[in-house]
Amino acid sequence: MSRSRCDGLLAKVDFPLYTLQTLTNRHVIVAGGGGASNTGVANGFEIFELSHNGSKFVAEEVMRHETGPNVVMNCSVRNVQNRTYLTAGQESHCQLYKVNIRMVDAAEMRRGSFRAENGLVRRRRRTVSENDNISKMDNNCNTTEKRISFEMRPSDSVQTDFSDDPLQRVVSISPDGNLMATGGVDGIIRVWNFPQMQLLFELKGHTKELDDLDFSPCSSKLVSIAKDGFAHLWATKEKAAPLLQLTCQPPNGTKFLFRRCKFAMVEDKPNEQRMFTIANPLARSGKQRGLLQLWEPNSGTLQRSVVCNEALSALTVRDDGRFVGVGTMFSGSVDIYIAFSLQRVLHVKSAHRMFVTGLAFLPVRGYGPSITSRSEAALLSISVDNCLYVHALPQRSTMPAWLAIVLIIFVLFCTFCACSYLGI
Repeated sequence: MSRSRCDGLLAKVDFPLYTLQTLTNRHVIVAGGGGASNTGVANGFEIFELSHNGSKFVAEEVMRHETGPNVVMNCSVRNVQNRTYLTAGQESHCQLYKVNIRMVDAAEMRRGSFRAENGLVRRRRRTVSENDNISKMDNNCNTTEKRISFEMRPSDSVQTDFSDDPLQRVVSISPDGNLMATGGVDGIIRVWNFPQMQLLFELKGHTKELDDLDFSPCSSKLVSIAKDGFAHLWATKEKAAPLLQLTCQPPNGTKFLFRRCKFAMVEDKPNEQRMFTIANPLARSGKQRGLLQLWEPNSGTLQRSVVCNEALSALTVRDDGRFVGVGTMFSGSVDIYIAFSLQRVLHVKSAHRMFVTGLAFLPVRGYGPSITSRSEAALLSISVDNCLYVHALPQRSTMPAWLAIVLIIFVLFCTFCACSYLGI
């Protein structure tokens, strides 16, 4: 399925967006900013609650947290022992936030207020998609329905990069919530215990700055990619040499560099795992076509590879391992693939006006009630155009059971007639 610029605009904020995470099955956090320079562009987070009104997805802002002069370039979210933590890359440091979740009356939220981290009450701004539902919400403002509210409190902060011009480029929290890995310009992976934020050991194998990190679903492995062109797989128990070193394997022999990497569980097989990477040509001349590749992470075997129409900038996998999403560098397009076959099932051309900076599927195994819709999957995307979009994959049509039965009877009848005619 292919379509042009999507109509799934959920929200437009007042700062460029660089990172995107889901907090629950229906809550998403976006972050970014204008940097330390005095441009008047804010730095911080915004949390939105998503729902489906019967015809499309809509978003409602829940809270906003500003981070002063520190732009948020990357972040990771994890629930540990019924507590939700968020870690955010802010220049050379990683800032830990404790996210308090509480239930409040829906009427209180709809009056437009929320409790910020400093105890002050700030006005909630309506989003683009919410304006379509104002009258419906106002008619139900006296309801006793409970809604989830969030409170973000800054906690520990640690320096994670020690280069001459230090910058944390990526952070990832392990699925079991016990470890955090960070990478930056100095090319060193630092593994921390979590949420204590104490350095355990350093992994040195890359010669250039890190681009991405991700833990395996069982938290026993860590994949890293850097601008030196290599992907390394590490054991997370202790400091050691890489288990595997991978290089991109393009179909035509052209030199490619990895851009992003993601582990994923195999659907309905929780003890098995896959690994996905995206890569772009090293040469910048001519039309660049990116690669989406599927790997077997234990042996490092490349299982499947597809050539995309342009260079790629973002990668994500749904939490059940069924779908893969990619975003493009130049046209701001978004694609959804089936994970095991890498068959493209949705293409949204020019979803954003600029390159895609972050992607996340609405989870199906996350915290809280799921969103009811007619979609088989819903992919969220952000960009430096300040916009949050949703791209819904419609339920793919299947043959009704009654039609299958009729066809079987018809085939049997035709077979019987043919056999009778031939005297068999």
